[in-house]
Amino acid sequence: MKLRVFVLLLIACTSLRAQQPLHEVLEQYNTRSVPYTTAEQVKMRQLNNTVVLLDAREPNEFLVSHLPGAVHIGFSNFAPHEVAAVVPHKDTPIVVYCSLGIRSEEISEKLKKSGYTQVKNLYGGIFEWKNKGFRVVNRYGKATDSVHVFSKHWGQWLTNGIKITE
Repeated sequence: MKLRVFVLLLIACTSLRAQQPLHEVLEQYNTRSVPYTTAEQVKMRQLNNTVVLLDAREPNEFLVSHLPGAVHIGFSNFAPHEVAAVVPHKDTPIVVYCSLGIRSEEISEKLKKSGYTQVKNLYGGIFEWKNKGFRVVNRYGKATDSVHVFSKHWGQWLTNGIKITE
């Protein structure tokens, strides 16, 4: 009986473990092949109009909310040559983001291979942006608290907003 209780407690404790810190998640999935930039740095560059923001999430995620002024480039159907219509100069400062910064690293790598020289990855993605209290907008350009979290698992890193999974 005591052994069974111990095993059940062990299983419960294992399943209730603390959320993995964001830096550990990014270290696990990213190679840092593209330099990070912070939400605060992007906000300043956005205010000075010195950066192009590219959203590397899927269309349904972008429609729920995105950074103001961001251009949707997607992930699954990303085509580097299509970015030229938005960013014709290869030395234009670009920040790519997704939910956390994992998919955006992959897209950033593709942009670099296409010749873009000033590409950065938003550390923590739109989740970190929203967690810092910065504004996101919906498909109509209106401020919203909703953020598409891709899945319940990934949504645990959004702590300041309404989590949307549909």
